[in-house]
Amino acid sequence: MTVADRKVTQTQKTNQKGCIVRQTPAGLLSFVRRAATTAFAAVLIASGGVSAAHAKSNPRYAAIVIDANNGKTLFSSSADAPRYPASLTKMMTLYMVFDALKAGRIRLDSKVPFSKYAAGRPPTKIGVRPGGSITVEQAILSLITKSANDAAAAVGELLGGTEANFASMMTAKARSLGMSQTTFRNASGLPDANQKTTARDMATLGIALREHHAKYYGYFSTRSFKFGNTTIRGHNRLLDRVKGVDGIKTGYINASGFNLVTSLKDGDRKLVAVVMGGTSGASRDNHMAELVQRYLPKASTRSTGLLVARGSADDAAVTAYASPLPRSDAPIPSDRPGLAVLQQVATADAKSALEIATADPVRADRLQAAVARSAAAAAAALDPVATASTTSRSGWAIQVASLGSEGEARSTLSKVARQASGILSADAAFTETFTKGGTTYYRARFGGYGSKDEAWNTCSALKKKDISCYAIQQ
Repeated sequence: MTVADRKVTQTQKTNQKGCIVRQTPAGLLSFVRRAATTAFAAVLIASGGVSAAHAKSNPRYAAIVIDANNGKTLFSSSADAPRYPASLTKMMTLYMVFDALKAGRIRLDSKVPFSKYAAGRPPTKIGVRPGGSITVEQAILSLITKSANDAAAAVGELLGGTEANFASMMTAKARSLGMSQTTFRNASGLPDANQKTTARDMATLGIALREHHAKYYGYFSTRSFKFGNTTIRGHNRLLDRVKGVDGIKTGYINASGFNLVTSLKDGDRKLVAVVMGGTSGASRDNHMAELVQRYLPKASTRSTGLLVARGSADDAAVTAYASPLPRSDAPIPSDRPGLAVLQQVATADAKSALEIATADPVRADRLQAAVARSAAAAAAALDPVATASTTSRSGWAIQVASLGSEGEARSTLSKVARQASGILSADAAFTETFTKGGTTYYRARFGGYGSKDEAWNTCSALKKKDISCYAIQQ
């Protein structure tokens, strides 16, 4: 922890029991109160049925509440409109892992090797180096708590040969579950203009995870786990806040806003709810809590049986893309062979993509390379701010806060960028983590400065606007 980090976190103190207690400065408290008032107003509007004006004011918003006993829709708003799933994508990644566990293709103690590609996925990540590995169970826990993009890619390579092939498997599985409006391009949810879903499809997946994989579903209630000497804590605040909530997943990229799928069981009543496009993690959570509170009493206490068809255990499209797993836990090479056609699933089903790859492998390789270039360009245009894949980490940066959650850090970055619109570029905003005393903190930074003087001068201009900051070399 740097001296500057200690300065930023000096508003924390330790109580008599040794627990960290955060004290909020008066200025920040005023901001939080204003934000809370705005979020509460949005919740009041949404709880009575989101008006057309409210939906128009936030075009990324979508929500649905499903009675998980009988499948009845209790509430919906833009539930069938296309949205970016962000890290909700990892719900399907985990579904595929659970499928493989159930089929005996892998075990919880099987090794998940990290290729150079997987290890190089941008944060959030668990940080395994190329050639290293973790167990399948560690991968599951890292996907659920830290939403680790590197672990998602490594799992995709293990089960699909390449992450691209695995994305085709995911899409084929989505179709077999009735998720007709969902297309996956990667295993993590990192930005891709063609990776789309709907709130209704995500609710379907949430129900399917509980119904089809009850043996493993309990992992979604994990609040933290120990990885080496580090305690990794989860992002799902609803687990400790709302009675009966047992998962499932949060997600965020710039293009999607703040997403959340929540499953709840209270007595004989069960709900699965989805909120997409939240303007902050806190407002999203508040809205979800209000939806659950409002619609749980309306849920049935009687189950009508399985709501989501399991699909064929020998689903041809999924099996066709599956990677032959090693007979032992030997490391897997970085450049692994596999079917080289993947991105076609958005416009054609997995069977037709497989036919192209089988008939003309050279054409398939060229197609994948072209699509990869196009996807990279689309991703940069789609989400230039919040992911490490599009933000330079070299040179100098300006840090404006060090906070206890990624959502808080991103909200602070957005606020500061608005306050200093003529000084800072929102495109340069990013978060970075560090751990102290077993707790993970999120540094809120603006990067892209080529020299110390440039960063220092910018910070001086921010201080004139009463924005605390300091310059640091990356």
